[in-house]
Amino acid sequence: MSTEKKEIFDRVERMLQTQGFTIAAKDDTRPWGGFFVIDETQAQDFANQYFDGIDVDNLRIGGKLSPKILIVAPETRLSWQYHHRRAEIWQVVEGTVGIKRSNTDEEGELGEYGPKDQVKLQQGERHRLIGLAGWGIVAEIWQHTDASNPSDEDDIVRVQDDFGR
Repeated sequence: MSTEKKEIFDRVERMLQTQGFTIAAKDDTRPWGGFFVIDETQAQDFANQYFDGIDVDNLRIGGKLSPKILIVAPETRLSWQYHHRRAEIWQVVEGTVGIKRSNTDEEGELGEYGPKDQVKLQQGERHRLIGLAGWGIVAEIWQHTDASNPSDEDDIVRVQDDFGR
């Protein structure tokens, strides 16, 4: 792992701990960056911190929200993807990121988003998070749309992927 990547992951981990969050999982091995998963019981605290206090009870379609912090490296992009069992809400925390969206397999126009910008992605909507000039940090909440079969990391349909996944 590059020194720069290690430094940003260490800084974000300290920030989350300082904010009182319990990190349930961490993955810094993704080729595009990685993520932190926050303990589900802290979903409302997470929403208060990163989503201007949005009421998580109104978001709970399937009982869980799976709060996460995504870290995207400069000049990289996540797969062009969609999900069968979740919708997502993204809030940019730091940096400027690119996001492409579409209701078809054709990629939409690149939009640039900065701190406090929020994007709501519908179940099935194609999307791609893109690192631009610098590192981007994005808070994410999943809305599980099937209570009997909550979404997970396997609920990713990749239409295109730079890393051959």
